[in-house]
Amino acid sequence: MRIVGGRWKRSTLPVPNRPGLRPTPQRVRETLFNWLGQDLTGWVCLDAFAGTGALGFEAASRGAAQVVMLERDTTVLAALRAAKARLQATAVSIERADALAWMRSASPRFDLVALDPPFDEPRLLESAIEAAAHLVVGDGFIYAESHEPPGSLPPGFALWRHDRAGAVCFHLLRRNSSG
Repeated sequence: MRIVGGRWKRSTLPVPNRPGLRPTPQRVRETLFNWLGQDLTGWVCLDAFAGTGALGFEAASRGAAQVVMLERDTTVLAALRAAKARLQATAVSIERADALAWMRSASPRFDLVALDPPFDEPRLLESAIEAAAHLVVGDGFIYAESHEPPGSLPPGFALWRHDRAGAVCFHLLRRNSSG
């Protein structure tokens, strides 16, 4: 898997062979960062179910000031830390955490929260969107990826963009500027 844009364009990311690990496809990442704009200078981003870290490393590659990656699998964590070191990704921090619990206790500060939870856990996406909603600043975004569209949207958010690529449905929700 390769980073598709920014400073680390064409750099490879390891994909550990782990059950349920399903990297965001390149076409989907290209579309997402076309929607957001190629320059994320100064943004603060959260990659809540990091996996390969593709979404978080893409954001950092495009200038995000801070990217927090959450992952609970120790094998996947080791691969993320190795990629961070190889890329010298100083804006990236990686934490071993349960994404839902971490998001529920964190403070609001993110311009982008990326949610790509395991597809095989029913209703996890809706719980993740609910947990992430309070973390997003005014005019900020929640990116949601799953095999089906999310149910209801949290108060203060609107569906800004959406698309489908094969079995992957992806949505960009935007918080209105009044929060």
